[in-house]
Amino acid sequence: MQEVVRVRSTAQIAGHPIHPMLVPIPIACFIGALLTDIAYVVTAEMMWANFSAWLLLVGVIFGVLAAIAGLTDFLGNHLVRAQTPAWPHLIGNAVVLILAIFNALIHTRDAWTSVWPLGLILSVLTVLILPVTGWLGWAMVYRHGVGVAQ
Repeated sequence: MQEVVRVRSTAQIAGHPIHPMLVPIPIACFIGALLTDIAYVVTAEMMWANFSAWLLLVGVIFGVLAAIAGLTDFLGNHLVRAQTPAWPHLIGNAVVLILAIFNALIHTRDAWTSVWPLGLILSVLTVLILPVTGWLGWAMVYRHGVGVAQ
């Protein structure tokens, strides 16, 4: 059995890594935006398009904060970069954030053109990538000991 070398997080508060504290917020917001996009397409109720726009905005803000913390960990410790899932996790989450930023801009248009079809497509793509990057992130924690207290 392979021994796990624990790697401390560079971005931390009182020994708690910041990145894993922030990532649930954009994940929930992006999934919520997909659900509210679907609700808008089904009902044509303007409220759902507005919810999507706000969820995307909050998700992007917290996604950028999580990205800064994650990038600080990635660049601040060569042992993090040496982990097999680190690069695909970084690239996948960068793609998610770029899609979400573009989607947030699309959602600034009037309701119908903000959601159908491009907004919905971007929401679906974003949510489809999240399980992969999440799996890679948790592999770094549970298999490689990144950010785990010693």
